[in-house]
Amino acid sequence: MIRIFALTAALLATLPAAAAPVLMIAIDGLRPQEWQRRDNGLDLPNLRGLAAGGTSAAVTGVLPTVTYPSHTTLITGTTPRQHGIANNLTFDPLRGNADGWYWYASDIKAQTLWQAAAHAGRTVVNVHWPVSVGVAGLTANLPQIWRTGMADDDKLMAALSTPGQPLAEAGPYPTGKDESIAGDEGRTKHAIALLRRVKPDFATVYLTGFDHEQHEAGPDSPAARAVLVRIDAAVGQLVAAARAINPQTTVVVVSDHGFAPTARTTNLFVPFIKAGLIRLNGNAIASWDAIPWTAGGSAAIRLARPNDAALRAKVAAVLAEVAADPAAGIDRVLDSAAIAAAGGTADAAFWVNCQPGWLMGGKLDGVQGEPTTTKGMHGYFPDVPAMRASLIANGPGISAGRDLGVIDMRAIAPAVAARLGVSLKDAEKPAAF
Repeated sequence: MIRIFALTAALLATLPAAAAPVLMIAIDGLRPQEWQRRDNGLDLPNLRGLAAGGTSAAVTGVLPTVTYPSHTTLITGTTPRQHGIANNLTFDPLRGNADGWYWYASDIKAQTLWQAAAHAGRTVVNVHWPVSVGVAGLTANLPQIWRTGMADDDKLMAALSTPGQPLAEAGPYPTGKDESIAGDEGRTKHAIALLRRVKPDFATVYLTGFDHEQHEAGPDSPAARAVLVRIDAAVGQLVAAARAINPQTTVVVVSDHGFAPTARTTNLFVPFIKAGLIRLNGNAIASWDAIPWTAGGSAAIRLARPNDAALRAKVAAVLAEVAADPAAGIDRVLDSAAIAAAGGTADAAFWVNCQPGWLMGGKLDGVQGEPTTTKGMHGYFPDVPAMRASLIANGPGISAGRDLGVIDMRAIAPAVAARLGVSLKDAEKPAAF
């Protein structure tokens, strides 16, 4: 609570008399130590310059610390339990939805910054922010969505974007499934073109290449570090474009989660199958009574009959047995009361967290502790220090060189709303807001 009040004071105490534009940039997987430490060999003049001239913090995220729930918290100021985006992928126990994600803004149950700003008459643009398909009231929207990564995805993007988008002068728009740094750089060009044409009051831009490279090569790997240097350059281009239009623009750089290196896999499916909680037809899931809903370094456990006390007790016994196996790499298990306290979805009866170095797998066979080719992961419980995200806020009236320490992610959206001169009706915020 103290940290939330500190964020409020730092961002809002000396607001300009009239609300000024806000550029909100999300860098997926940006840990505070990347830009806070100057002895790590990273050349990040733009991120460090914004922090030195503004207010910054490490950020405790939400349950789970994965991209879509976190970005929805960043845009609503609420937990997944309230805003409804419980994971990256929608719950699909029979695996029939072809890895469908929570792409659609209609799934968000809390008011967003986009809606609040548009309702107040502000011009709003978005480039690639998660859970942005179908956001109402935007002047221009290039949402994040993909299906196959094939050419038809470009048609899908064109159909779901605001008419007239993407802008021809910005060049080819990267496909939704392109999470590379080149994709980020392409979207940055489109974001800059939108800033110049629309001159929005509020703009959101999402860059995903750093997260992608940390999954592939691991956090602190040379490949990931090289990507972050290029993202820093993209941030510099976005800020320069926004402030060339209006020097009073507030820049808010955020991230969704941290990262941890991974080498081994925890498998909850096999013990659930062995206990009869999941039943197979050949190599496919045919039916289930309880099933893991994986989220990177953790997994929610869903019950087919949430009010069945005997089923809940059986699942608890299976989880206790697995947790006692050192080869499974389980850190701890939350019950429904602890999940509620952490702001996780009400649909989870239990939530299982992996130990450092492990991630949740989805295989229907195999053994615990199998090697994984994924070199880095997030999704662990938000109190794990390695999962801390980032905040840098720079603009008129924001204290220079101020470090707020560790703050709650929910404090960010209402602070941004106040910079825009609007409020978020659902935000979980202290009374001072």
